[in-house]
Amino acid sequence: MSAHLLYSFRRCPYAMRARMALRYSGVPLNTIEVSLKAKPADMLLASPKGTVPVLVCADGRVIEQSLDIMRWALACNDPDNWLQSGNPLIEQLLDENDRVFKVQLDRYKYAIRYPEYPMEHYRAQGAPFLLRLETLLSHSPYLAGDSLSLADVALAPFVRQFAHVDRDWFTQAPYPHLRAWLERFLASELFTSVMGKTQ
Repeated sequence: MSAHLLYSFRRCPYAMRARMALRYSGVPLNTIEVSLKAKPADMLLASPKGTVPVLVCADGRVIEQSLDIMRWALACNDPDNWLQSGNPLIEQLLDENDRVFKVQLDRYKYAIRYPEYPMEHYRAQGAPFLLRLETLLSHSPYLAGDSLSLADVALAPFVRQFAHVDRDWFTQAPYPHLRAWLERFLASELFTSVMGKTQ
């Protein structure tokens, strides 16, 4: 079987989650690390939007959104049932993360671009979502229950970014279960395997 081609950027949370799903599914894959200052012409030809990740399938199909790439990979192979079809919580978390929390994260991380309010204001806006995750993780080891799911893998890169804006604050914040979940995730073979410099 011919390999699929992924255009990626190592530190992009959207690309991180796509890489993890593709690795987990075991589909044959070649990855091109993109320089955001000099995007490959072939990538722009396949996806004029110019953002990563972009998956060019072996049959020529182009998938441009990270969640679509994840779902495609899991449709190919999902041995541990990350999709948990029929679990509405997963879709709720994905929707809230991508529509609401990501906006709050960007304003917190790049607060200097939003001088209307101090950084702490934007951090506080993200607190309800973090508290929701903390509550879920106080009842089970993973966001959607007793096993890793699409929600954990799709959300972890964004929680990671939020935590890293002010690590001292996050270490002291009232989210012990969320911290433990994130630390476990960042130490996992799944995450470390897609974060190597060769990716």
